[in-house]
Amino acid sequence: QVQLVESGGGLVQAGGSLRLSCAASGRTFSSYAMGWFRQAPGKEREFVAAISWTGGRTFYADSVKGRFTISRDIIRKTVYLQMNSLKPEDTAVYYCGGRDGVATMASSEYDYWGQGTQVTVSS
Repeated sequence: QVQLVESGGGLVQAGGSLRLSCAASGRTFSSYAMGWFRQAPGKEREFVAAISWTGGRTFYADSVKGRFTISRDIIRKTVYLQMNSLKPEDTAVYYCGGRDGVATMASSEYDYWGQGTQVTVSS
């Protein structure tokens, strides 16, 4: 059984930065990839970034490329999302997901999910 817990959300002004964390716990953590997704009110859940757990290969949505950075700490079993140059359109609930497979942009392919953390960017 794997549990994911996100943290680090909050309210920031446009142009500011925020760092999200997603800690995994449980007897066995076998996910090969972890990703970040976000969902704003009335909007579809969208892919943000993903990372291969062993190789560290990263993938980003075009909307965040150059501004967001995903990374992981294997020992701590934690994945991070460093968000810089935040925009009001980044406002959403951010979810961390894990899957037993290669990194993918499809949320339906992920097996484990955190509770989400709210990110609000004021204009």
